[in-house]
Amino acid sequence: MTFVDSGAFIALWVAQDGQHDAATRALAALKDEGARLCTSNFVVDEAVTFVGRRAGAAFAAERARNILDSQAMTMLRPDAEDERAALTLYEKYADQGVGFTDAVSFALMRRHRIKRAFTFDRHFAQAGFTLFP
Repeated sequence: MTFVDSGAFIALWVAQDGQHDAATRALAALKDEGARLCTSNFVVDEAVTFVGRRAGAAFAAERARNILDSQAMTMLRPDAEDERAALTLYEKYADQGVGFTDAVSFALMRRHRIKRAFTFDRHFAQAGFTLFP
């Protein structure tokens, strides 16, 4: 399974993003290998909020609905234990500028034993995960 981070969604959705071409190629490669994809409601929140401020709420909400309705994307939701683990990770990586959404992602990835993230965020590598691309 591959965890999709907000930076990947943003790069896919915004053609002017500097990582758009790389994200498009990476998604095609993931599809070609038959990778199972997952994300979290925290990641969707982060991506929709970011894109909505730049491209408008309707554009961002449409992309979020596509994720929510997708059969190809599993939505992971943190429970109370994940949230507590995320707070610990948030504190652990504070000196590296890791945000709480990333800390929640790390906690979910650990619980679900997900080793690879579709992201352009080096914080995932610093936390011990493999980056894709």
